[in-house]
Amino acid sequence: MEINNTPCALITGISGQDGTYLAELLLAQGYKVVGTTRNIDTTNQDLPVTIRNKIKLVSCDTLEQQQITNIIEKHKPIEIYNFAAYSSGAGMYDDPVSISKVNGLWVTLILEAIRSVDSSIRFCQASSSELFGFADESPQSETTNFKPRSPYGAAKLYAHSMIEIYRQRYGLFACSAILFNHESPRRGLEFVTRKITNGAAKIKLGLAEELNLGNLEARRDWGFAGDYVYAMFLMLKNKEPGDYVIATGQTRSVRELCEMAFNCLGLNYLDYVHVDESAYRPVESCQLVGNADKAKNILGWKPKINFQELVKMMVEADMQILSENT
Repeated sequence: MEINNTPCALITGISGQDGTYLAELLLAQGYKVVGTTRNIDTTNQDLPVTIRNKIKLVSCDTLEQQQITNIIEKHKPIEIYNFAAYSSGAGMYDDPVSISKVNGLWVTLILEAIRSVDSSIRFCQASSSELFGFADESPQSETTNFKPRSPYGAAKLYAHSMIEIYRQRYGLFACSAILFNHESPRRGLEFVTRKITNGAAKIKLGLAEELNLGNLEARRDWGFAGDYVYAMFLMLKNKEPGDYVIATGQTRSVRELCEMAFNCLGLNYLDYVHVDESAYRPVESCQLVGNADKAKNILGWKPKINFQELVKMMVEADMQILSENT
């Protein structure tokens, strides 16, 4: 369905890093973009200038079935991307009841709205590598057993399961993007990648003297958020719906991230980074790292930004932000 021959896409939770990168992509592709948020005024002020005043913001409660149904009926999107969710990271165990509702049940509400309004709408869910949790193999692919270890992962698994049910039972074009860690200058400061790049920039500018971190040997499969939302876009352009692991297939340690970030500024991280053992997170029994062969073979997707380029991008962005605000 289209409005004035212009295809419309609906992005729930548009104000996060993934939502903003996807909005930029869709606008460049000629879409009209509608984004849901809890607070329109605050969100509009916080949006990147690249999309501010170029998208339609609508208020939506993630637990109100009728609200999302009304939004779909009014704006008639041909595609829906869901980013409305509690974040991962340190908050994965906070408020399990709300996490279960927003990260799990909310997806079912969207699927039901699609089924009742227009079953031809294509849907993509931003899922997570936390589905694998206590993984029994590494790397993880679409056939790896799911063993979530947190309320966050369990809620994402419920949503993932409902997508498969609605795809099989009702024939919906619904996809699950099993996203491994993906970062950008728009990442929140509560995530270790941004904490490091922002901390290094503060030290360079004389705004801080040290940076306290947890386990420097912890490893993650880190990619660029812009690359990952492009994979989701490709999923909805494919002939058949499906689920795809989106990852780089390589892990880097927090120590490597520190070294690269500080090197970008001509600093030695060993002079400034201090280990805080109280900030340690449990070590995985099996390393979480993604096998994205299915996405590469079927969608023709592969990451364009490598780890070093990503770190440099984030450091430079934090230097600019902090310089402008001091």
